[in-house]
Amino acid sequence: MTSSGRRSERTLQLALFFTSGIWFLASDALAGRAARGICERFSVPLARPLLTSLFLLFLLAVGFSMLQAIGKQQASLRETLGLPKRATAGQEWSVGAALGWGMVVLAVIPMALAGAFSIQLWLQPRAFGLLLLNLATLLVAALAEEIAFRGYPYRRLIEAVGPVGATVGLSLLFGFGHAFNPNATWTSVVVTVLAGLVLSLGWLRTHGLWLPWGLHFAWNASIGVLFGLPVSGMNDFSSVIQTRTFGRLWLTGGDYGPENAVFTAVALVIGIAVLVRVTRGYAWDYTFKPIVPGGYPTEVQPPAAHVAMEQEARTASAGALVQIMPTTSQSRSLNDEPKS
Repeated sequence: MTSSGRRSERTLQLALFFTSGIWFLASDALAGRAARGICERFSVPLARPLLTSLFLLFLLAVGFSMLQAIGKQQASLRETLGLPKRATAGQEWSVGAALGWGMVVLAVIPMALAGAFSIQLWLQPRAFGLLLLNLATLLVAALAEEIAFRGYPYRRLIEAVGPVGATVGLSLLFGFGHAFNPNATWTSVVVTVLAGLVLSLGWLRTHGLWLPWGLHFAWNASIGVLFGLPVSGMNDFSSVIQTRTFGRLWLTGGDYGPENAVFTAVALVIGIAVLVRVTRGYAWDYTFKPIVPGGYPTEVQPPAAHVAMEQEARTASAGALVQIMPTTSQSRSLNDEPKS
């Protein structure tokens, strides 16, 4: 491809990236309105977050499929969204979930050691129903958010500016996108940028969203459901376990949650090292391009003198008779003793 052709291709990919971002913003607003209308119509306000995520997921699938067709790239819906069909999909999701849970535990341990929170249990049957609803909401919301950021748009940005620029740019966008959440601070923005780096690295190491999706879900579920803490400033996911924090903001994150605490940044940095180590097999299987033989065959002709020598040898031996002589004298019987 010529330099002008590469520039044109990069320009197209960049245009597709920005268009996908606009589609995401429009879809998010439309999904929220549709979910609100349905919940008000049927008086089911608790289902609104789950419906919003489901509608958003549907709209993203429709929009990104259209952009894929505009870009003249043939791919199935799953591949377009970043969810390729593979034998290790469930395993990758589980590895991501384990990483997400482990990083949250590591971030919460300093709070526990400092005695910076108190826990209350709500054991009514309704609490367990809310727990299941919250888990389903977080599962779908994590998938929708991963597709919106690191699904189709991320790959278009990689094609336009390369993996390093795309990862840094999208992580910054991911962090500043959470700056408008309730009780957000600069610390929470930095922590969210680091979280974006971890999630993007999960895609780079597997070329799929299975691992980032599991990590994202387990991260949010561990904070909101398991520990009963606010998730990115939203305290809507605690049901059975409800936790109240007190103490310094840098330790607990305050009303924003652990994503506003300093130790969470440390946990994310450690998580990056662990992620690289546990995904070595996936990186080998899914990210390295196979080596395809190239070039053209070359045959070096032997020197003319060598050809003449071979021809002369073949001519000389054509009519020759080879006689094999016995190694022992034919006049001696096998039973005769050898002469000394």
